[in-house]
Amino acid sequence: MKHWDQFLGPYKQAVEELKVKLKGMRSQFEFVPDHSPIEFVTGRVKPIASILDKANEKGIPLDKLEFEMQDIAGIRMMCQFVDDIMKVVELLRMRNDFEIVEERDYISHKKASGYRSYHVVISYPVQTIKGEKKILAEIQIRTLAMNFWATVEHSLNYKYKGQFPEDIQMRLQRAAEAAFRLDEEMSLIKGEIQEAQAFFSRNKEMQQKNKS
Repeated sequence: MKHWDQFLGPYKQAVEELKVKLKGMRSQFEFVPDHSPIEFVTGRVKPIASILDKANEKGIPLDKLEFEMQDIAGIRMMCQFVDDIMKVVELLRMRNDFEIVEERDYISHKKASGYRSYHVVISYPVQTIKGEKKILAEIQIRTLAMNFWATVEHSLNYKYKGQFPEDIQMRLQRAAEAAFRLDEEMSLIKGEIQEAQAFFSRNKEMQQKNKS
């Protein structure tokens, strides 16, 4: 494909706009007594080499990329606790600045590899000098433990090109279950954790006030 910069421009714009908007959701929880289900937000545009690899793997013609590849623009929303994930999904469903076109629940229905995450595919309108352009973007919502596992698995997948040695595959599956058990244990003491975090924040604010 020629003119990659021109093709990827709207995706880069979408990622930057969505990061601002979704980080704004998190900041709004600072003014309410409720716990923020959003820990932090990151985003990226898929590298050209990765786009080509996936297009080849999935049999997607290059002239169909914008219609058939959903994750060229990718956003990740991190949560502390598993039950925060659906709270974030509900917040996304309430928004009217994009349209949700697909949801995939890999938490209730994990992948064979052990991968867990919740994917929301959206159609996002980007305003360009040639008018509005709707692009597909994928929002992944997961806990910090799920993200750690997924990041490691992604690196190993790149190294082995999806053909994991049996012992590596077995250890990854064990690690995925260990990460999920960690999430479950943390959920059981969620109240204690949130109380400790609130106590820490109040003390920090008092110290800053005393200094000033």
